[in-house]
Amino acid sequence: MNKTGIIFDLDGVIVDTAKYHFLAWKHLADDLGFEFTETHNELLKGVSRVRSLEILLDIGNIKLSEEKKQEILISKNEDYLSYITKMGPEEILPGVTALLDTLDGLGIQYVLGSASKNATLILKKVNLFERFIGIVDGNSVFKAKPDPEVFLLGAKMLKLKPEKCIVFEDAIAGVEAANAANMISIGIGDKQTLHKADFNFKDLTEISSDFIKELSTIKEKKEQKVEKIENK
Repeated sequence: MNKTGIIFDLDGVIVDTAKYHFLAWKHLADDLGFEFTETHNELLKGVSRVRSLEILLDIGNIKLSEEKKQEILISKNEDYLSYITKMGPEEILPGVTALLDTLDGLGIQYVLGSASKNATLILKKVNLFERFIGIVDGNSVFKAKPDPEVFLLGAKMLKLKPEKCIVFEDAIAGVEAANAANMISIGIGDKQTLHKADFNFKDLTEISSDFIKELSTIKEKKEQKVEKIENK
């Protein structure tokens, strides 16, 4: 099993910071004079901060200078930080600790692969920082999901080929990035929304140790299927 590595997204998989992003973006939209809903917020999941602002401005049909955009991004991040600096271990999502314990017991290493530039701070706040062997975040990548860069860097941290890695994601862009990297994608959340994932679970509490043990075999079968397609 130590030939398999895991890459976790942060928001919506390890902790739920989407609610804090929503509050910060909504505050910004209110200041700009238009409505920003939770439905709109779904469009920002797994997306970089800069791209999120572009989407938000498109929703409000607002044009701003690059200088103003940078000013707004700083303000939004300060607003968001005011929420996450108050986080604690109680905000770890159900099933996370048990799954990490299972992975540790099986000798499977794991890293974080997130668009968040605050990933390190958040993991420290919830006392999970020391458990991950590495972090790839918004400070490390140049291309946002669905580009696979974040996960490919995660594979390098794990010292594994991409095809040996499994990704846990709650966002469409993240699932697409994992698939583009030829990794096993596991969607956490709504199955219809994340239908492109190889496997789907409501949350991490549904993932058994038996499933984790079978992942290596599942991955080998997928690789063989890809090889057959490529050799046709």
